[in-house]
Amino acid sequence: MEEEIEVTSVTRQGQKVDQSNFELLKVLGQGSFGRVFLVRKVPGPQGGTDAGTLYAMKVLKKATLKVRDRVRTKMERDILADVDHPFIVKLHYAFQTEGKLYLILEFLRGGDLFTRLSKEVMFTEEDVKFYLAELALALDHLHKLGIVYRDLKPENILLNSDGHIKVTDFGLSKESLFEEKKTYSFCGTVEYMAPEVVNRKGHGTAADWWSYGVLMFEMLTGALPFQGQNRKETMTMILKAKLGMPQFLSAEAQSLLRALFKRNPANRLGAYTVTTHMQTHQHICPCLCVCACVHVCGVTVNQMSLCSMCLSIYTSFRAFNS
Repeated sequence: MEEEIEVTSVTRQGQKVDQSNFELLKVLGQGSFGRVFLVRKVPGPQGGTDAGTLYAMKVLKKATLKVRDRVRTKMERDILADVDHPFIVKLHYAFQTEGKLYLILEFLRGGDLFTRLSKEVMFTEEDVKFYLAELALALDHLHKLGIVYRDLKPENILLNSDGHIKVTDFGLSKESLFEEKKTYSFCGTVEYMAPEVVNRKGHGTAADWWSYGVLMFEMLTGALPFQGQNRKETMTMILKAKLGMPQFLSAEAQSLLRALFKRNPANRLGAYTVTTHMQTHQHICPCLCVCACVHVCGVTVNQMSLCSMCLSIYTSFRAFNS
């Protein structure tokens, strides 16, 4: 008999709910072991201020979940219950019945980045800067909590009605990875895997910054930087192939990509300390100076100290939060 994986309930302002508190409107998506529904919160006996609010309800059938999938579901629930960030999807409720698990997530009207990229093929550098800034802040927040995301790809980046991102799907994430601690799991989508994930030598938060570079490259060019005819060839290219840098990219974008695609994770952008970056400023960094000066400290920085890409990101981030 398979071990039962307990998924603790999540409540909002102490308000316990069950499936009767949500009106099913339509199916948003369907997988091998569950569905995602658009639902509307209906008033319950305990009241609540969110009656009428639309949510995305993820329903998983316990009977079709393998132990690995149950563990991943619990991981996603635990992380989302603890994380509160403007660019990470919010978990409002979680509960279970004898046969099903329920995660009630915020509903995002803008679809996902994959759909938008499929329609437009590639984005302008201005659009990419905007997405990178918000994504960098989300990753930086997770890393400070000791969480490695490990599944960064366009399908897992949702968009709200105003076009701002929300990172979703934390089933492959790993907790409690601080400082030099590593994990050795081989997981994720191979085209976005860092070399240290592919060769199974152990990886930490720097692996997310390689995937961040892959996503940046894909948004700017409409193609993946390392993609072979099959899985094995793709993995070999990630480990050994020279990066083909399209010359239509700006010098700033090329500089950032080269800093992100360092095969040695210790040399990769994201492994540097904020102090080192601010002192040397050798790379165009949409994460470290913005996170340090705005997100963490909440202070106004000396804009003259920022490079052009960071200045653009800093300005847009301050405007968004004003």
